[in-house]
Amino acid sequence: MCFAPEPHTDYYYHEEVIPARKRRSHHHHHSHSGHHHHHHRHHSHSPRASYSSVSTRSYSTGPRASVPVAHRALSIRSNRGNKPSNPPGSAPSRKGFSFRSLRGTGQTDLGRRLIRIIKSQSNLVAAHDSAGRERASIASQLSEWGEQTGDEAVSDISDKVGVILGELGEQEDAYALGLEEARAQMKAIRDTEKSVQPSRDGRAKVAEDIQRLKFKEPESTRLVVLEQELVRAEAENLVAEAQLNNVTRRRLKQAYDAEFRATIERAEKQLILAKHGRRLIALLDDTPMIPGDARPAYEHGSQARQVLNDAEDDLRDWQPEGGGDEGRAASPVGGSSADGSLKGKRSTENERDETGSVSTTITAGDRMSGALREDGGSRDDRSSQADA
Repeated sequence: MCFAPEPHTDYYYHEEVIPARKRRSHHHHHSHSGHHHHHHRHHSHSPRASYSSVSTRSYSTGPRASVPVAHRALSIRSNRGNKPSNPPGSAPSRKGFSFRSLRGTGQTDLGRRLIRIIKSQSNLVAAHDSAGRERASIASQLSEWGEQTGDEAVSDISDKVGVILGELGEQEDAYALGLEEARAQMKAIRDTEKSVQPSRDGRAKVAEDIQRLKFKEPESTRLVVLEQELVRAEAENLVAEAQLNNVTRRRLKQAYDAEFRATIERAEKQLILAKHGRRLIALLDDTPMIPGDARPAYEHGSQARQVLNDAEDDLRDWQPEGGGDEGRAASPVGGSSADGSLKGKRSTENERDETGSVSTTITAGDRMSGALREDGGSRDDRSSQADA
């Protein structure tokens, strides 16, 4: 058998690219013979030299200009919050099915927003719990590392700094409890709103029945009964809405009063600990040593213990502003009563440092309520024996 030869076909690779600049030419030449010839004329041998990516970014290497105070936003709400989530005429976005998506079923948009706030608060509490645990872990590791260095000064200071870090971790735990208290108040608002929702639905259902009956049977005698039911439903809903408004205002105020009080306490106590921590590291001599010379013996063990004792005293003497819950809620966020005690403490601490006298020999691991109790106490005993 004889087969006819296959028709000859030429294939040409065609690539669409976006020119980086208009002055670079990108020519397409089409012949009348049915073949498509694609010619590019570039100024470089690299195929990427004349073309840029579709998404381009501009980078600034200079310093970032500060935003003037007059142009800073006084609200974190953006204009996008007033726009609908889907533009008119577009299909509504559909999310995948999950059991978590059923949690917001039957909730209003306001209720779903509140649920998201409570969920985010839970994540925040977990983050500060984790931060407290990490602080304690770092404190323990720092103490163990310092002991293995073989340097008496580094060993003692790292142990004492570890105690300070452990106390900072304790403050994170206390702050997480304050955040949890604020979250409980927001959950009370959520529960109250859930209890109000049935009255809203009942009022809407009666109003819908009235409108439907007016359209079908305008002369029906059942309209009078439905209108009376609507009056009762509106009265019940009015009471429920008033209760929700009262609960929302009271619980919102209590929630963020608790959070701000916890924030003030955490900040002021961390300030106390940080200042005493700097006193500790100031006892470490970091003067460069010439090879062959011996570093002076460490003689600040008693002063380091006294710093921890002072830190414990300042934490014990700390008082919230206003004294009571009512005073704390009404007073503005300002100076703390702990500031006055700190000033007095600093003057007495300076006198003690100048005279070199030590009021007590109780170990810091037993006095402080933080991490490293056993390890810190045993090492303090060893350092006290060395001082003796």
